[in-house]
Amino acid sequence: MPTERNHVEDLRGATRLVVEATKAVTDLVEEMQGTIGGGPAVLGRPLETPTRRLAAPIYGYVRAVTGLVGAGLDLSLAKLASAIGASRPRPEHEAILAAMNGVLGDYLRETRNPLSIDMRFRHGGRPLTLEREALAEAIPQPGAKLLVLVHGSCMNDLQWNRTGHDHGAALARDLGYTPIYLHYNSGLHISTSGREFATLLETLVSVWPLEPSELVILGHSMGGLVARSACHHAEGEGHAWRAKLGTLICLGTPHHGAPLERGGNWVDFLLGISRYSAPLARLGTIRSAGVTDLRFGSVLDEDWQDVDRFAFGTDCRAPVPLPEGVRCFAVAGTTAREPTTKLPSDGLVPVDSALGRCRRPELTLRFPEDHQLISFATKHLDLLDRAEVYAQLKSWLARGLH
Repeated sequence: MPTERNHVEDLRGATRLVVEATKAVTDLVEEMQGTIGGGPAVLGRPLETPTRRLAAPIYGYVRAVTGLVGAGLDLSLAKLASAIGASRPRPEHEAILAAMNGVLGDYLRETRNPLSIDMRFRHGGRPLTLEREALAEAIPQPGAKLLVLVHGSCMNDLQWNRTGHDHGAALARDLGYTPIYLHYNSGLHISTSGREFATLLETLVSVWPLEPSELVILGHSMGGLVARSACHHAEGEGHAWRAKLGTLICLGTPHHGAPLERGGNWVDFLLGISRYSAPLARLGTIRSAGVTDLRFGSVLDEDWQDVDRFAFGTDCRAPVPLPEGVRCFAVAGTTAREPTTKLPSDGLVPVDSALGRCRRPELTLRFPEDHQLISFATKHLDLLDRAEVYAQLKSWLARGLH
């Protein structure tokens, strides 16, 4: 499996996006001009047909030129890519790529854009080849205690290291875990990522150099949803790793959704009310399947199949309880500095959502009281490096060793 990326291929992918975006904006402007120039709806919009006929050649010309320029650039960059070769990307490049996949990841995969991230396990920022000998070579002292870390939306595995602290590295140092980091396209449906994660984890466990004595999954934000989805798929497929899973820890996971995505859904709904603003509602449909899944915290295929994910609606999820036989823990952050009647969120995820609480009893995730932590004066990303959070993770995992 390659450890490097061809930056010209990435540029080629970015060029495709620019060309496609130009065409999409052209479509948007053409539709708005036709709608506005068509005249009053009460009169049957008498000028709409002539307005569209007059404008059509102009917009057609813009699309044609854009297509020709894009095709020429794509061909030139394809030749250049093979000549220049690849190199290991810098963290800044990885962060931009991860954010782009978070927002447009489903579209990137669908169009086979070179910018699309393929799911893989990494260690030290390098992809792991899932073969016993290759793993033994890549990880000089692989232990029997596996810790798999799953990052959140628009992020990557390198971002577990924040201000010099990495929960995975610290738990390796203090408790002897071998940390393995999942790197994935967070713009795909959570259930899609969950299924791929379950399959990949089954391979990892089967070829691990030692018989795993313990398996722990630590998920941040969306990563916790992907982990829960993976457990569901593993149970359905009879995967061996599911029986080995002893602990699941969720940091700031929106088990019941995040207000920002619900806010985006409201914007779509309101823009669609007027025929003049309706074309602008297309801008809301740019956001990926992974992002819209965060509206309610969907982890099943059934939550989105045969459903318009941009349609204004209510929470119709089927209950997905915490995996049986697994010690499950939840950490919530809040910007409040001390306990109050109604705690604010960590800036992204409400406290109740992170702790699995829901107004619908059947959807409530029943984390035991002593398996919960509320970290005060903590924003969403602070969960990755807050000393109090790490101390609790260490205590929970150390308790399970005895």
